Amino acid sequence: MRAWMLILALLATPVLAAPTCQDRQGGTIKCGVPGAMPVGWKPSPEQLWDRDISRAPGPGTRELLGALGFLGLLFALIALMPDFDGWQDDRDEE
Repeated sequence: MRAWMLILALLATPVLAAPTCQDRQGGTIKCGVPGAMPVGWKPSPEQLWDRDISRAPGPGTRELLGALGFLGLLFALIALMPDFDGWQDDRDEE
């Protein structure tokens, strides 16, 4: 079984993704849509710097509350799971 998987993995052809373009501000955008620059175009370092400093410095209150809520639900689900005492050989036939 493992030999077949190895053979299939070696014979598989890699898939190439379509190129992505950037808009004038340096954001990633699909090529061929209005506002897309040609393939391979890169914004100047000044444009990238201006874009980086215009962003918020970190996550906002809404993002932090969402992350804490997700972690709380995850830990609650883990706490509600039944105890697992291990596998017993006599239960294999069941």
